[in-house]
Formats: sequence, C-alpha cells, structure tokens
Amino acid sequence: MTAILGLVLGTASCSAPPPADSSGSPAAPGTPAPAPATAQPAAPPGSAADSPEPQPAAPASRPLGWGPQQQDADAAGRAVAAMSLEQRAGQVLLPFYPGLDPEAHAATIERLHLAGSIIMGDNVPGTPGSQVDTAAMRSVTGRLQAAARADGRGWPGLIGVDQEGGLVARLRAPLTEWPAPMSYGAAGNAPLASGAGQALASELAAVGFNTDFAPAMDVTMGPADPTIGARSMSGSAGTAADLGVAFSQGMLAAGLLPAAKHFPGHGSVGVDSHADLPVQGASLEQLRARDLVPFQAAIRAGLPMVMTGHIAVPALEPGVPASVSKAAYAELRRMGFHGVAVTDALNMGAVRKQFPLDSAAPLALAAGADLLLMPADVAVAHAAIVTAVKSGALPPDRLAEAAQRVATMMIWRGRTGTPPGTAPGSGTGLSRKVSEAAITVLAGPCHGPLVPASVRVTGGSEEDRSRFTTAARAAGISVGDGPLVSLIGPGGGPAAPETAAADVAVALDAPWPLADSAAPAKIALYGRSQGAFDALAAVLAGKATAPGKLPVAVGPYQPGSGCG
Repeated sequence: MTAILGLVLGTASCSAPPPADSSGSPAAPGTPAPAPATAQPAAPPGSAADSPEPQPAAPASRPLGWGPQQQDADAAGRAVAAMSLEQRAGQVLLPFYPGLDPEAHAATIERLHLAGSIIMGDNVPGTPGSQVDTAAMRSVTGRLQAAARADGRGWPGLIGVDQEGGLVARLRAPLTEWPAPMSYGAAGNAPLASGAGQALASELAAVGFNTDFAPAMDVTMGPADPTIGARSMSGSAGTAADLGVAFSQGMLAAGLLPAAKHFPGHGSVGVDSHADLPVQGASLEQLRARDLVPFQAAIRAGLPMVMTGHIAVPALEPGVPASVSKAAYAELRRMGFHGVAVTDALNMGAVRKQFPLDSAAPLALAAGADLLLMPADVAVAHAAIVTAVKSGALPPDRLAEAAQRVATMMIWRGRTGTPPGTAPGSGTGLSRKVSEAAITVLAGPCHGPLVPASVRVTGGSEEDRSRFTTAARAAGISVGDGPLVSLIGPGGGPAAPETAAADVAVALDAPWPLADSAAPAKIALYGRSQGAFDALAAVLAGKATAPGKLPVAVGPYQPGSGCG
C-alpha cells in the first residue's frame, strides 16, 4: 500500500501552481469546472493552431473553484481507490491530544492513518519566561507531520490550530498578539484585514502549521450573542463577508488553509454550543439574507474549507445540529460549495449530549461532512466509522468522497508549497496599525486630549493595567492621580463602584458594556495587546485621533458611530 500511494501521486508534486479562479460555480472533485479562456502562443499561419478562438486549458489544469485543480482531484481519486477501509476512515479524522508529549499521539496517527492533528493550548511548549518555545513547537509539528505521512501518502498531513486573534489564540508571545477580529470591522479596511491575515498566517507557517481554523465569518447580533462577540468582524452581513474573505485570502497568500466558520452562523443564537445545543429560529429566507451572506461570499471567492457549527436550524432539520444534518450540508452544497466541509469540534457539549461515545462521527459523514474535527476519542470514532461502513449505515462511496476531498485539498497544498514563513513577532507593527485604525470614541471630544497629564486606572487584569501604564507613560501621561480610566475586559461591565464612577470607560473586547457606562468619555478598543494600549494612550493624550467606527450597535450608539 505504501508503494501504491507514493506512485499514484508521483506526477502531482512538480506541477505548476494553479491560476486564480474567478468562477462562482465550482465543480465537485473529479468533475472539471469550465476553464476560463486563456491567451494561446502564436502559431505559424496555416497551422492547425491558427484559429481566432482561444484553445481550452488542458483538463488536468482546470480549476475546481475552491483552490485545487482537476489534476489534484484525479490524483486524490487514484490514491483513495488504493486505500483500505481503515485508511479512508483515518483520512477524514483530525484529532487532538492532551499535554506536551506528542509521541503517543504520533503513534495513534500512524496506527489509524489519521489526516493529521490540531494543536490546542495545552500542547504548546513554553520557555521558562512563559513564552512559546518556537523551536520546540516546530519540532512537535514536524513529528506529527511525519506521523501523518508514515503510511507513504504523497501529500502533507493537516497540521492545524485555532488562531483568530483576540481571545482565541493558542500561540502567544513571541508570536504577534493580534486584537479581536472586530477591529477589522471598526477599521473598515479590507486591505488591512488581508495584510493581517497574511502576517498572522506567515508566523504560523514558520512553526510548522499549514491550516488555521479561522476566520469566524459569523454575523453577531449584539450582546445577546454569548459565544462569538468580538470574534465577529461586524454586525453587518456584507461587511463581515468582505472582511472575512479579505482576511482568508491573506492567509492563503501565506500558504495556510483558512476555514470559514461557523456555518450557518453562530452569531445570532443565544446559547453557547460548547455547552449546549443552540437553536436558530430564523427562516431559510432570513438566513440567506443575513447569516449565510458571508459564507456565500466565501464560496464565491473560492475558499477551500467551511466549518459547520453545532446549531440546530428547524427550517432545515429540527433538533439536529447542522454539523450532523443532511439538510444543512445540502444547503451548503446548493450554495455552490464543493470544497472540504469540516465539522466544529465533536467533543463540544452540543454534540456529545445528543450523540455520546462519538456516535456523531459516522452520522456527520453520512450527512455530508468531509473532515471530522476533534472527536472525544479518535480511536472510538475511527472504529465507529469502520463499523458503520461494514453495516451499511455509512455508504462506502460517501466515505470515499469525503476522503477524496480532504486528499485533494492537501495534494494541492503540497503541490503549490508553503512559503517558509516569517519570524515570530514580525507582525507586531501591523497589529498596532490595526488597533490604531479601529479605536472608536463613542462619547467625548474627537480632537485634543481626553485626559490631563495624570490619571488613575482600574479594571481589567493586572497585565492590562501594566500595559496601560507602559503606554500612558510613553505618551506623556503619568499614572497615579487624576481622572479615573476604567478598563472593561471580556464579559466585564461597570459593576464596581469605582468603575461606575469612571471618567473614561474603555471596552477592551466587545464594546457592548459601554452602553451601561455613565462615563462622559467612552472608547471601544477591541484589543488588549501592547499595541492596542499604545493606540489608546495616544488618543487619550491627544496625539492621535480615533478613526474607527462602531461595527455593531451599542445601546443608543448605532453602527457607524464614532469620530472617524
């Protein structure tokens, strides 16, 4: 089997990178999409090639509309046809593991022929100074990559991570710390979002990642959204679509595979799927007018992966999470998506309560999923898939189709190559620029100093206050006496008496707590990095203006409010 897999893919590794695709109607793996007309080389008059009409591209180089070309799908089809049932079952599973030692996990990847691995926070090796040990991280990803290729497959394993910026960042310093994704909505600048996506992804590539399960393309409904919040770029579907696509295209430029999440939209439900099953009560028409808009844009842009969320949609299939719903996958494919549909983590409460013992794994595949993320026990999930195929509960052709899509994507990724990446922290300057472009003044003067030369500070974490102090002093503001600046962290509101009496209220994550603040000056910062605090101090000192505009409604302040 090892020799067969290597031989099948031998001609794919030296092909040219695919051209950009402009088609909005991608074809399924193995089905060529219409190729765009291309200019042909000049031929001698009277020759067979002397024709006023352009010649079509060779079938092997036709784009499929989501990144790969027909040659990638053909190579994947040959490879999957040569796989055993156990290998196919492994190809659609992306597991996690506990702790810092990857050896047992690598052995599991080899034994079960798994697609690769996701890295979580507790897998990230650290230095004595509590930073990421980047050399050790690269060693871990390299070991897992070798394990994924141990059975002779001719394409890279999928080594992924959740790195969105803001609260969701598995790898921190010395890698660049990015503000919350809502910063891009406040800045309203697609090239800035694209540059940030590229810079973030490039640092991940340097430590061995080829996939980032980002960005969240959910449209947040506001403070009733307990899960997504500032992970959403905007409360406007069109803005979330434009910026999410731009960020994803930046990631692709750095060689990382993005995943648009969480289809059909997690920003407009009031339950956190990590704990329980949210129910989306909107009609299909309402979803298509709002929550599905960013995903439709992602599909039209040819993005390779869409993550399905654990959200029940009665308009599609009552009581069943979208990640396990045939109707949900049918809607995704109706929208024109032919790439890899990956589930959200299968160890989350919304799925485990309804489908214990990883019984969701074969059900999700049967429904239409291609890649299963983080089953609670990958060996149990693998066995459940094999058993389901043998019993007839999971059609073998459906498993083969899923395995082929994953292999197609990774053959393409391996063929086109991944740039070497950039040094940890190389995006720090750009991260600061994002915060400088996003900072929003809801109340208070738009020009000149907002505070005198000395202030007091309260709220936030100890690190927040330390960073504020560093930034304030650099801007010429001392910390000790004077007006009170209240830092409101994620999930925090002006509860303490000293915070309620603040002169300046600063929201460090989602801006909604500012609606309840009586402070005469209100600022939305959307971030807690040192660069974000530098941007805040410059505005407080009157050395910079705040160009950002609210991307969501905050109490009486409507979207678009601000000094910009």
